[in-house]
Amino acid sequence: MVRPTRSCCVMMSDQATLSSHCQQADPAFPLDGQRPARLTFPRRYLRAALVVYGGVVIRRFLVVVLVVAFGTGCGSQWKRVGTDDLGPTTEETLTDVFNPQNVYRGMGRLTAPEPLPFIGHVVFADGPADSVIAVVALSLENRSLTFQREDDTFVARYRVEMRLQQDGEPPIRLARDELVRVPTFQETLRNDESVLFQQSFHLTPGRYTVAIAVSDRASPAQSRAQAVYQVPAFGPGSTSEPMIVYQVTGRDSPRQPLSILLNPRGAVSYGGDTLLAYIEGYGFPKPTKVPFEVRDQFGKVVYSDSLLFQGVHPVESHIIRLAPDSQPLGEITLAIGSAVDERTTTALVSFSQGWVLTNYDEMLSLLRYFGRDEWVDSLRRTPEAQRSTVWREFWVATDPNRATPENEALDMYFARVQSANRLFRNEGVPGWRTDRGEVYITLGQPDDVFDNRTEAEGRYIVWSYTQLRLDLFFEDLARFGHYRLTPQSRADYSRVLVRVRRQGIG
Repeated sequence: MVRPTRSCCVMMSDQATLSSHCQQADPAFPLDGQRPARLTFPRRYLRAALVVYGGVVIRRFLVVVLVVAFGTGCGSQWKRVGTDDLGPTTEETLTDVFNPQNVYRGMGRLTAPEPLPFIGHVVFADGPADSVIAVVALSLENRSLTFQREDDTFVARYRVEMRLQQDGEPPIRLARDELVRVPTFQETLRNDESVLFQQSFHLTPGRYTVAIAVSDRASPAQSRAQAVYQVPAFGPGSTSEPMIVYQVTGRDSPRQPLSILLNPRGAVSYGGDTLLAYIEGYGFPKPTKVPFEVRDQFGKVVYSDSLLFQGVHPVESHIIRLAPDSQPLGEITLAIGSAVDERTTTALVSFSQGWVLTNYDEMLSLLRYFGRDEWVDSLRRTPEAQRSTVWREFWVATDPNRATPENEALDMYFARVQSANRLFRNEGVPGWRTDRGEVYITLGQPDDVFDNRTEAEGRYIVWSYTQLRLDLFFEDLARFGHYRLTPQSRADYSRVLVRVRRQGIG
């Protein structure tokens, strides 16, 4: 097992090549975007150390439960503010639950749609001479790429093209071909953040239009996204924005490389992940305390502190860890500084990386057909202060394969909820709440469908499940397109569902 302490450059070859830091820029070279090394690796969403498999860095589970703020050579003591009513009270819509791009776009992330969706983020830090280091990070899902069998592994290839255009200047262009290798077919189906791409640039301050295109090398799939960014100038006594990271090593000079591995979504799992933020301070002439806050999605301060910059190095850094049980659900804002000098970033605390669930009551509502009623009832009765702990216990207890970081049972369940909501949406209620939606979610797609909607013979639909020896009749008695299980079919369905859940064949 390899556990590098710095963000590392990964060369995609049969043997992974790791360096302790990415290539250091030389301000004498043109800022053409070609010199910084790139980084691509699959990610497992629980907090992890890094290991190497077939030229790809893969994450393994590692529990981290501390709340710490510390800088280079100094520390800080957290205090908790406003501990009541930390969770959001508004309902999430199913559109947001099943379309994470909507949520991340609202958080200021760079987002691209199907057929090859990705989420991106750009951060800036002080660089050598008069330059600014810009780090562009992209988050992709394995299921969006086309994998092909190669020996004992599965391989996907994709291409990233970037164009950075400063007003009145020639564009900076970059193109990279990358490879993702995974050991099993199951890995190719992952719907969480499973591939990260990262690229560094050295820029001059100013306004830039950043355009990114990602294409699958084994299919016609490609997607594009574009956004405008203001590259800041970092003067004495200024700070970077809080950068949400997976891995970072502090530095004490702008000439040193920025050894950082970004979390481009800024997303962490409720009760499971530790939120890691990195902040740099530049050229403080004397010891200075700078206010730092964490706010929930309603703007309420949930953490407050002051970060001490000693004024002894050109660059001083603080790494801030927020434990799983200290993070409110939903979007949160991390802010450093005050008034006009404040710099902020956003993060997301959700029940799942694959599905954007940030409301506790909404999550319980969506689990109405999941089964394991004793666990769902326990979640419903749990006091707010203990919810993150009980949620992790629920996650482990319902996970059919604990060798993987995903909960495949929940992934399949929410995938069926999404499909049912789309397929049966014309009955006056959300599709997943219809009788057909309920059956589809709990038993899956039927083997045969007989659709009789003629006026002469009545309006009914028959679903047949061959393996279960089950035929279900849905009637539209009111002739408004609202199909309900007949009383006999409801009884048959309930009886079979008990057997399916007992035998685990649903």
